[in-house]
Amino acid sequence: MEQAREIELVHCNSEEQIADIFTKAMTSLTLSTILPQLRPPPCIGEQLCQQATLGQLAILYGSLLLGALGSGGIRPCVAAFGANQFDEIDLKQSTKTWKYFNWYYFVMGASILAVVTVIVYIQDNIGWGWGLGIPTISMFLSIIAFVLGYPLYRHMDPVGSPFTRLLQVSVGAFRKRYLIMVSDPNLLYQNEELDASIFIDGRLVHSKQMA
Repeated sequence: MEQAREIELVHCNSEEQIADIFTKAMTSLTLSTILPQLRPPPCIGEQLCQQATLGQLAILYGSLLLGALGSGGIRPCVAAFGANQFDEIDLKQSTKTWKYFNWYYFVMGASILAVVTVIVYIQDNIGWGWGLGIPTISMFLSIIAFVLGYPLYRHMDPVGSPFTRLLQVSVGAFRKRYLIMVSDPNLLYQNEELDASIFIDGRLVHSKQMA
């Protein structure tokens, strides 16, 4: 769990750039529905609809690709970056972490509900320009709020690539696969000085479930 959280925190250092990629994707996708030059003309009656040009398809697929990259980069960062704002060593702040996650998933669920109802209604009855424009404007405003509040956030210093530690654990587990498990967990290897930088909230309790 701590290793997974460390992976998320390392990637969160460029959260602003990731959000900017997602905003650019939404902007280009919105413009493709508004500007006539970026989309094929609407079908008239029973006439054969004109196909999109290669450039129009490139803008559409490029926007979707950037949106996928931005969305995939933001989602794992937001939860870890928000939880990192609380010092769980402080008893007064330890309970705030759970409150944060409760509100985080509540807002996520409410936003998804709004998208599949209100935004879809706008797209079907008003137009795709407004249907995509509203999320784009919301994303742009969120970046402004993030940048303005950046000096107030609590930041964690990078401690190296987490993939190195994952590889070390995998190699160590493979080399010691025939060793007999010790009866006392206190005899297991632990280097508090070496691992101090990644133990944010202490260490995981030993479990025999994976033995």
